[in-house]
Amino acid sequence: MNHIATHLRNVFFNKKTGRLIYRRGDILKYFFFEKGAIIQVKTNQPDERLGEILYKLERIPKEAHAKIDEYIEPNRNLGEVLKTRGVISEDDLNEALAHQTRESVLNVFAHFDAEFDFQEHEGFAGGAEESRVSVPLLIEYGIRRMPGHPLLQAFLARRTPALGRKTYAYLLTVEEKDILEKINGKDMAEVILRTLTIPPDQFWKSLYLFYCLGVVDFTDEAQEAAPDEKNRLRPPSASHPDVPQQIAEVLTIRDTLPAMTLYQILDVPKTASEEDIKKAYFQMARRFHPDRFERKLVAEFKSQIDEVFDGITNAYRVLSNKESRRLYDAKSGPASTQEDVQESFRKADIKFRQGKTLHGQGRYDEAIAYLEEAVRVRKDKGDYFLLLAMCESKLPAYVQKAEQDYLKAIQLEPWNPEGYVGLGLLYKAEGLRTKAVKQLEKALEVDTDHASAREALDELTGGKKKISKGLFGMDFFGSKKKK
Repeated sequence: MNHIATHLRNVFFNKKTGRLIYRRGDILKYFFFEKGAIIQVKTNQPDERLGEILYKLERIPKEAHAKIDEYIEPNRNLGEVLKTRGVISEDDLNEALAHQTRESVLNVFAHFDAEFDFQEHEGFAGGAEESRVSVPLLIEYGIRRMPGHPLLQAFLARRTPALGRKTYAYLLTVEEKDILEKINGKDMAEVILRTLTIPPDQFWKSLYLFYCLGVVDFTDEAQEAAPDEKNRLRPPSASHPDVPQQIAEVLTIRDTLPAMTLYQILDVPKTASEEDIKKAYFQMARRFHPDRFERKLVAEFKSQIDEVFDGITNAYRVLSNKESRRLYDAKSGPASTQEDVQESFRKADIKFRQGKTLHGQGRYDEAIAYLEEAVRVRKDKGDYFLLLAMCESKLPAYVQKAEQDYLKAIQLEPWNPEGYVGLGLLYKAEGLRTKAVKQLEKALEVDTDHASAREALDELTGGKKKISKGLFGMDFFGSKKKK
């Protein structure tokens, strides 16, 4: 499978050292690995560069961002220059590098038509201890957020999964563990699917996730595409093993064309701009135009090649015209139904539970990535914002955002003392005594027996502060509580 997740799987579990080069059109990225751990990225995408990341995270002021080119020095990383000149701290740099790595890798997951080239290396300065991002978590998060793709079915359908490592099974949901129980090392994937009631797209993504996390292996692993002379993994040919690789890809796409939307054919989201659609079309045309094949292959597989290229051309014809695209979108149905909303809520709940697990393990930076995704969908959940703020308060670089999220949690659940306690302790740690006392007092108005709030308040006031019932001395029916 010529996809980022399979490359990450290969590099991580084989503890490889080197750089993985990613090319798609005019996009170029380098992912550097040390013994399977990702330690650095380089990208030509403006919004993924370190200066932009630092500005987006509010770690450099507007003035420094406007003259970021002035900080570029020969043979020195921008981050180190900014740190040396006192523009950012070590924590700022570490946070930005972790964010840059996550974004640069995750933005690749939606695409199945890129070129990859892994180049072995003896080692890089710094080593694996500098890794700030978990590769398995990148795989898990990337696969979950990417759209389904017909090539997943083509890659997996006729393969026989068997249970592999249990190390990363904790990342799976309850529903996914139910699927895992169906895997016995004897039945092909397409047979297993027939025993389930879940949507096919969900099954293929789940099985792909199992494989890339090493939770599942394939008993027919020999069907994996082997590296060519440049060590570049090619697209799968398991469904058509007896034909040249180039034709196998054509036949795979031909098999899945009827089930693909026009957007999937061009591998673009429904929100793609006219320019995005044009670029995607030319990339596909360069790969599948009949003139790109040897004459002998064109003669033998003419109808299949023409069918695929006609499908690509038709997708471009419809989507490149505003009116025909509008009619196509209208015919395809509304972008968001009630079922879609409920499904997005379910996924947000899963992200929250995963974030909670990571918080309990003290892996705050990783937990934040999950919880930010959860609150993006569920803006009405005070407990989501509360847990996010609790994680952020553990990392100096996130202190300002932690304050905002505590306030949001309090706004949504003013009856929950934990929001006030968390914010009070945050202010206390930052030396903001007056603000800390105020929040801790509010916590005790809600819950007069809250031990952590009482202990922190006594420490700040010497035990002299008494709490009145105030607003929260009223119960939900409006009568005063007994003192």
